Amino acid sequence: METKSRGNFKGSIGFVLAAAGSAVGLGNIWRFPYLAAKDKGGVFIFCYIILALTFGFTLLTTEIALGRKTRQGPLTAYKMVNKKFGFLGTLATVVPVIILPYYCTIGGWVLKYCAGFITNKGSQMAADGYFGSYISSQWEPIVWLIIFLLATAIIVIGGVNKGIEKTSRVLMPILLLLIIGISIYSLTLSYTDSDGVTRTGLQGMALYLVPNFSNISLKEFFIILMDATGQLFYSISVSMGIMVAYGSYVDDKNNLMKSINQIEIFDTVVALLAGLMIVPAVFVFMGQEGMSAGPGLMFVSLPKVFVNMGTVGTVIGAAFFVMVAFAAVTSSVSVMEAIVSSIIDKYHMSRLKASLLVLAYSVVAGVIVCLGYNKFYFELTLPNGAVGQILDIMDYVSNNIFMPLLAVFTCILFGWITKPKYIIDEVTKNGEKFGRKGIYAVMIRYVAPVFLTLLLFQAFNII
Repeated sequence: METKSRGNFKGSIGFVLAAAGSAVGLGNIWRFPYLAAKDKGGVFIFCYIILALTFGFTLLTTEIALGRKTRQGPLTAYKMVNKKFGFLGTLATVVPVIILPYYCTIGGWVLKYCAGFITNKGSQMAADGYFGSYISSQWEPIVWLIIFLLATAIIVIGGVNKGIEKTSRVLMPILLLLIIGISIYSLTLSYTDSDGVTRTGLQGMALYLVPNFSNISLKEFFIILMDATGQLFYSISVSMGIMVAYGSYVDDKNNLMKSINQIEIFDTVVALLAGLMIVPAVFVFMGQEGMSAGPGLMFVSLPKVFVNMGTVGTVIGAAFFVMVAFAAVTSSVSVMEAIVSSIIDKYHMSRLKASLLVLAYSVVAGVIVCLGYNKFYFELTLPNGAVGQILDIMDYVSNNIFMPLLAVFTCILFGWITKPKYIIDEVTKNGEKFGRKGIYAVMIRYVAPVFLTLLLFQAFNII
């Protein structure tokens, strides 16, 4: 009866698409291509794929299996395994609580640019200083934030089947088609600059995919490895409570290993396609120096690229931001659901009341984030040396500190306290094969904790 009230995914396809939709978000679209271009092209991609099949697979399997085993959201799931590790549930819930307001703020920015390109205002948005002027304005970012939050909340209120699963089944195929279409078009681009230098989309693809081992030091390789490890948190949505929540809605008869493999493949393919979509286009019109981290890539560099394409750029730009909006919504839905499922399981609240409570909090916190660029503006130097505002601080705390910390203790719990057998037994409960069982056991006990500890050291600029 409890399972029925919580809801379940009707089929494995719905679960895979929802999980993949969570992973394919803003971080994947701008962060993966930037890192690949920065970190010696194919060297980063090689490291990422190896880590995705080992490190990422381990964390993904653990969280999904934990959710299905306990039938609980992240807040209560860990306590059911071991009472002494109940604090992990709190940490797993705090992470999405921090992420949701600032993520939806950026989602509002995406909607603004989406509306702008659809209404043929792309050249205006590509102008120097436009993005900074927009985010520092007082009211308009708040309006777009609220619109984005309402769209997210409506889907979550709809529940697992009629909301999350149904939306994922519609949006994810459209999203994939848009990414493939824009990627193919990016490869056909060509541009000759004022110096007579011609750059092509295929050259940009080579920059993105071909490993560059020239003059690479051991220290540089370590940085690339850490970048790839950090990217996995974005790419597979682990250590955010999301996969625990989604795992709790998976039917016991579902072949968990098959679904996890499909999620891995989908996430990796989309991440690679995001690079093929962005890197060649930016390289053609702006050169290698056009690649920059963070919002600057999506909201400054790319609008200029679309304008440089001419008339067709308006259409491509509109299609791109529609695609990004879809990706942002599927991810924000999963972040909100992680919080809502925890409230439902802990306090036995109805889905509607829990969703409205999270919505109210997100509006208040999101408004504060928006005002961080005007009324509440300040600058704070972070432990890694970067200077940030409210949004940057929330992103740093959640992604650089809390998520690796949660992952480390998760490895301790399932690697050493319950032993890997706890998760392996859940994955193989219906007689399914676990081909990477040996890799899983080694990763959860030894390799993953070391990588995660190094990430934490890097976050505090210790290494």
